[in-house]
Amino acid sequence: MDKKIRLFSRASDFIFLAIGPLIAGIAAALFYTPARITGGGATGIGTIFFYLFGFDQGIVMMCVNVPLILIGMKVFGWRYGIKTLIGSTLLSFWTTLIGHMTGYQGILDYSEPINVLLSAIYGGVLMGVGIGLTMKSGCNTGGTDIVAQVIAHYFPISVGSIEFIFNACVVCGGGLFLGLQPMMFAIIAMYLSSQLVNYVVMNFGTKLAKSVYIFTEEHVPEIARRVIAELHHGGTAFHGTGIYTSKARSMLLVVVPNHQINYLLKIIHDEDPKAFVFVTEAYEVLGRGFVPLKKAAEKD
Repeated sequence: MDKKIRLFSRASDFIFLAIGPLIAGIAAALFYTPARITGGGATGIGTIFFYLFGFDQGIVMMCVNVPLILIGMKVFGWRYGIKTLIGSTLLSFWTTLIGHMTGYQGILDYSEPINVLLSAIYGGVLMGVGIGLTMKSGCNTGGTDIVAQVIAHYFPISVGSIEFIFNACVVCGGGLFLGLQPMMFAIIAMYLSSQLVNYVVMNFGTKLAKSVYIFTEEHVPEIARRVIAELHHGGTAFHGTGIYTSKARSMLLVVVPNHQINYLLKIIHDEDPKAFVFVTEAYEVLGRGFVPLKKAAEKD
């Protein structure tokens, strides 16, 4: 049974990785770029360069991502770099392919202003679903995700705050070069995209992080080691006694961002398929790697 579960998990990962970048590429090539919606990250930069210099959007996205991936690989290791390279390459490939097939003209008539709004809505939804499915596969699409994770690794700033700042810069750049109206629609698209990413990654719920309680008899050291090495987070080990078996049991408490929950569950399953795990919403997470405690304490 465990082997079947593992095979199903791997198969679902491949399916998510195949479908996710394709859906995100459709959003970029059929909705974002034709409507001059910059969005955020490498996708938004690709849109700006397409209209300013005529460069292919997908190629620009890849050129932006490659140096960022190398930096991320140096900080987080080769596994992180390979997964990011796969996700970002597939997104760039589908964006370029679909863009060339349609001439980056989209499927709507943009002489009608309502169609720009529709592109922001449908593009934002599709982009969020695509990125969310890619994350569920264990990969990501690069861009500002890498920058945010690297900065958060060295400084006590939340990943979400850093991503917001960089994405805001890209959107404002789009407003400067492509016009105020596309920028306003880009804000709508980014909001919808972020909501759909959260929903897809966690199925439901949009809190910042999850608290994971892991009960295992002998595998706490192995799980803890991989949490530190692969997720770059800590945790706390507790020791207790099961009231049904009266046997000593160990528990590991780990708090991780939403996008890392599936990776953590895979680590647990790899080390102890018989572990007992339950996950709860972390309403607010304060401290290193999340929101600085000082910032929260200074709130009125």
